[in-house]
Amino acid sequence: MTQSKAGPVALVTGGGGFLGQAVVEHLVADGCRVRSLSRGDYPALAALGVEHIRAPLTDAAAVRSACAGVDVVYHVAAKAGLGGRYADYVDANVRGTEVILDACRHAGIGRLVYTSSPSVVFDGSDMEGADESASYPAHYHSHYSATKALGEQAVLAANDSSLRTLALRPHLIWGPRDNHILPRIVARARSGRLRIVGDGQNRVDTVYVDNAAEVHLCAARALDAEPQSSGRAYFISNDEPVNAWDFINRLLAVAGVAPVRKRISRRAARSVGAVCEWLWTVLPLSGEPPMTRFLADELSTSHWFDISAARQLLGYSPRVSLDEGLGRLQAWLRDEESRQ
Repeated sequence: MTQSKAGPVALVTGGGGFLGQAVVEHLVADGCRVRSLSRGDYPALAALGVEHIRAPLTDAAAVRSACAGVDVVYHVAAKAGLGGRYADYVDANVRGTEVILDACRHAGIGRLVYTSSPSVVFDGSDMEGADESASYPAHYHSHYSATKALGEQAVLAANDSSLRTLALRPHLIWGPRDNHILPRIVARARSGRLRIVGDGQNRVDTVYVDNAAEVHLCAARALDAEPQSSGRAYFISNDEPVNAWDFINRLLAVAGVAPVRKRISRRAARSVGAVCEWLWTVLPLSGEPPMTRFLADELSTSHWFDISAARQLLGYSPRVSLDEGLGRLQAWLRDEESRQ
């Protein structure tokens, strides 16, 4: 599969990442010419014939160059994680987004699809069947959530007749090539450090990576065809809420790892998280803390969402079910193992 020499031109920021590459592949399959902007080099993109510009989001000149001649921007790139300096998250998730918006204006680009996160409205409590009326919390325990919220607000505020924008909030993306959720869960389980946090009854939404990628294309089409779609945020999921720990154990099973059985209370996990946050800030230590208050809350609360708005205004319908996705993931893991 290589990209067309005709067709609309799309810019994908973070095109070499887990979700970004899936978006690129879907665009190429849809007949688009694709350009990627990210910090690294990615042979997989070159194999697709994708033009790649290597630069940080804060490089205004490079971003303007990347936006020249583009019809639609998919702003997928972000700094994610549990540790690190707040300033670094601001650079990538806030200033980088502002640079993208400015470059869109400069290039006369009419559409921008922003990849946000449900964590922008997560206040540490259960979110069951929540819709987009959920408000931003007064305080965040995660640099990522706080700065993604600022980026989302900037994107939605920029929406007007010349630049139509919207924000997608995909929840817990997983699937083949996952370099976030699955590797961390597997590593913790194999080391004996994974614990069920809380009573283990919390339900969550997830989204298979191809569904998360496909909704980006749905969103861009909606910005063209459905005026009411712009200026809004949308929760995105597989629309199959599951028990969080049952799902984690299913992921572990396809990876050939024993299920997690040990438990820790939410209160104890938050206490450990507070200590870890302090240590990683004061010393500071390398890597990410093994627990934070935000992570303890995420692992012990329910968060699943009403995706009616995405269905109605974006025409989104998850094509790959949870069961089918797990089958695809298992097959991919077997292929990876055979190549090693």
